[in-house]
Amino acid sequence: MRTQNNDVRVTIRVDRELKEQAEVLFDSLGLNMTTALNVFLRKAIAEEAIPFQISAKKGGFGSGLTTSDITKAFETAVKDEVAEHQQNGSPVAKYDAASKRAYLELPNGTREYVNE
Repeated sequence: MRTQNNDVRVTIRVDRELKEQAEVLFDSLGLNMTTALNVFLRKAIAEEAIPFQISAKKGGFGSGLTTSDITKAFETAVKDEVAEHQQNGSPVAKYDAASKRAYLELPNGTREYVNE
């Protein structure tokens, strides 16, 4: 979905309690969810990495896993999600690094750039 200033809508699924806790935190920082996620994305792109250390605290998410294990799990999850979208005939959001533009890859293989 395009808006006047080339913004696109991104839909993600998160646990309800996680979302509510994040909203409380971001509100205390004077941010909304959109601004906070844009900050994260811009920082990740600038650093070409997740912009914070991912650790394997005992009893927490990733307990006993290395950063490499978590990265591989994330990559697998993304590939599985893309495969599911393709199997269901849904468009898949992708990024063309050469032209620095986001696009939807349609089931027939054509691309629909979001900034056109």
